[in-house]
Amino acid sequence: MFSIFGVPVDAAYHVVSGFTGVLTPVLGGLAAVAAIIAFTMAVRILLAPLSLRALRGQAVQARLAPQLLALRQRYARQPERLQREMSALYKREGTGLFAGFAPLLLQWPFLSVMYLLFRSPQVGGQPNTLLSHDLFGVPLGMHWLSGAGPVSAQGAVFAGVFALLVGVCWLSARLARRMTAQPGQPGQPGSGLLIRALPYLTVVIAALAPLAAGIYLLTSLAWSLGERKLFSWRSARER
Repeated sequence: MFSIFGVPVDAAYHVVSGFTGVLTPVLGGLAAVAAIIAFTMAVRILLAPLSLRALRGQAVQARLAPQLLALRQRYARQPERLQREMSALYKREGTGLFAGFAPLLLQWPFLSVMYLLFRSPQVGGQPNTLLSHDLFGVPLGMHWLSGAGPVSAQGAVFAGVFALLVGVCWLSARLARRMTAQPGQPGQPGSGLLIRALPYLTVVIAALAPLAAGIYLLTSLAWSLGERKLFSWRSARER
């Protein structure tokens, strides 16, 4: 076991195994999948305050887009002055250029733990019993291009996960465009475009990770979509 992640992987193993044991009488063979979903939801609840702060930061950036555009036009030939003016504007508004990235960055340690958990034959010196579980016959530790390959029943399960990821990514990007749209502006420059494009990277990551990590990503992204939708609804009511 990797020394840096040894303790968190061991902790995640006990949590996911515990959820699996509780859910097995009800869900049978799908208990481990449901346990991964429950674990992911617990992580997202833990990160909810940061997610809310990030959404507020993105909303502020959208509101500041006209002012930022004016600054870029005014100081186009003075890059150092432009940077100072933009920093001062962000400071006055209590936000920053990368305010929306904190939850995404904090997801990486949890995703890494899930990745290592389902590629480790042993955890804490004991056999990793989670590797014996599957989704529709595909082991949770299996990779897309391993085993029978993409053109098989195994490949169909992965294709289903990828299709769901693409659908959630599209909905997330669509909602992000609506939230950051500015009247009279064709689009928001800078980090707004990057924030909207980032969800699609999860499809690439899922293609390179074990099936369990893909399920984690799908659940986490769907949770983010729900948070964004709720924030949008609440913001509209407050106007």
